[in-house]
Amino acid sequence: MTLQLDSASVARYLADNPHFFEQHAELISQIKLSSTLGGRTVSLQERQMEVLREKIKALELRMAALMRIGQENDEITEKFQSWTRSLLLARNDVDLPHVLINGLQTIFSVPHATLRIWGVAEEFSHTWFAAEVSTDARIFSNGLNTPFCGSNNDFEAASWLDDAPSIKSIAILPLRVDASPEAFGLLVLGSPDPERFTSDMATDFLAKMGETTSAALTCLLD
Repeated sequence: MTLQLDSASVARYLADNPHFFEQHAELISQIKLSSTLGGRTVSLQERQMEVLREKIKALELRMAALMRIGQENDEITEKFQSWTRSLLLARNDVDLPHVLINGLQTIFSVPHATLRIWGVAEEFSHTWFAAEVSTDARIFSNGLNTPFCGSNNDFEAASWLDDAPSIKSIAILPLRVDASPEAFGLLVLGSPDPERFTSDMATDFLAKMGETTSAALTCLLD
């Protein structure tokens, strides 16, 4: 009686006996496989080379992607350092908000940016950044544990930006003293590009931006 082996059994046997083709080297030249390149028939060695080339190509593409991400991260780090340096060089407290916003627009190429702070010291109460903010906006800011990014759905904060009707996407960053549950302000970034700030984008960098802004502006609080 001849035992019929299915392909799964053969595959298991070869997997369990990795030295099979060393012991039966004459079989290698007799095995023919279909190539992914034009559908022609090739030897086992040629097919192995094709598989290796495909793996090497995939690894090269992966490496190129990692290098690109690394370069982008380096560029962001340099921009962040330049922006932070501009805050440290601000000549006086009242200049800080302008320097901060100007840096976001020039260094990070953010089309529109502004901020609002409440609870400021008396000497700053009549400045542009201390303009009236509704109770709803303050409640909204307290509920933000991370920056909000997404479409501009007629947010009050969007109305604070120049050319507000053109804003299609927006990032709203809560400003807090350390881990306080209550925010003391909002940093708002806007763009006419609907893809600039999206709901699925990573917010780690924006969170650090919010933390740095919060630390810089606490000097303005009462």
